[in-house]
Amino acid sequence: MPFALYMLALAVFVMGTSEFMLAGLLPAIATDLDVTVGTAGLLTSAFAVGMVLGAPLMAAFARRWPPRTALLVCLLLLATCHVVAAVTPVFPVLLVARVLSALANAGFLAVALATATALVPEDRKGRALAILLSGTTIATVAGVPAGALLGTAAGWRTTFWAISLLCVPAAIGILRGIADSQPRADAGTGSPRLRAELGQLRSHRLLLAMALGALVNGGTFAAFTFLAPVVTETAGLEDAWISVVLVMFGLGSFLGVTVAGRLSDTRPGLVLAIGGPLLLAGWIALALAASNPVLLVVLALVLGMLSFGVGSTLIAQVLYAASGAPTMGGSYATAALNLGAAAGPILGALALTTEAAELAPVWVAAGLTALALAVMLLSRLTGGGVGVLRREVSSRPREVSF
Repeated sequence: MPFALYMLALAVFVMGTSEFMLAGLLPAIATDLDVTVGTAGLLTSAFAVGMVLGAPLMAAFARRWPPRTALLVCLLLLATCHVVAAVTPVFPVLLVARVLSALANAGFLAVALATATALVPEDRKGRALAILLSGTTIATVAGVPAGALLGTAAGWRTTFWAISLLCVPAAIGILRGIADSQPRADAGTGSPRLRAELGQLRSHRLLLAMALGALVNGGTFAAFTFLAPVVTETAGLEDAWISVVLVMFGLGSFLGVTVAGRLSDTRPGLVLAIGGPLLLAGWIALALAASNPVLLVVLALVLGMLSFGVGSTLIAQVLYAASGAPTMGGSYATAALNLGAAAGPILGALALTTEAAELAPVWVAAGLTALALAVMLLSRLTGGGVGVLRREVSSRPREVSF
């Protein structure tokens, strides 16, 4: 795989740490800014909303820029927003800073997805996606727990300063690894016009893949965002164990993306047919057994692997379905990821007020996963897809209909 792909993964690590680090910081932020944990959880949803709206907007705005220019502008905006977040004393400003950070993250990821898949042969999009998303999963293994520990030791604001500093080596990696030559679209490159790329959204297969990716990712974020209260209240563990559970979830997500990346180009139906039901069973098991610390830690590993394995396979299908939109396809995948990431924490926060208390977001995750499986089954039974596990040409990757 090209060296530039790993440089993109390094920058995605910084982005992923920024996006996910609040999972271990919500209680501290809520206390410092005098809001409820549920309200603080809306920071995650605000970030995801910015990603959903920002992905197509930023991709369309920057489609004529050279990739390196677009990526560096997004990194600069991200660093600036984290400085503002680190110094603000009021929750509304922090909320706005998170939305603007999300716009930067969305633009970066949309361009990075398109750039990464352009660096590899047509039948290796899944592998390229796995390497790119490994930056996100490593963030959950190392960046998020480190942020939680740093926040515990030096205050949550320190983690925002750390992200702004991490943007520096990420920018150096982009400067050295990505060429600042080819334009992104038009101008004699043969790329489709924006209207033609937007027209790809009329594809039923693309819309279905995006919807399924959003549902699975929504379940993941509903549970992941409010995992800290499960660790400390349901399992009765000390605050330090939050980082341990986050590490286990992140390690599982890395394994899931790595394994799925090798299968999503050739056997996506197998990943979804086996991983989907197992993911649903895993969320239910977590909701029923979270009071057992040993099972909680084990299930965090397993669910990280299943949720990211199934989710990344669905996002790979989005990229395949959007192959006619070379500059906007990455934004469609980003929007699918973050539509779920926006809705999941909102549903989880609302569910916290029910009798299920801190376990309610886990039941939300189970419900969203069950809905995704039902949509897959219904689409397959009604013939709404494009043919299960077919190869259009023997040298091309398998495309799955649900």
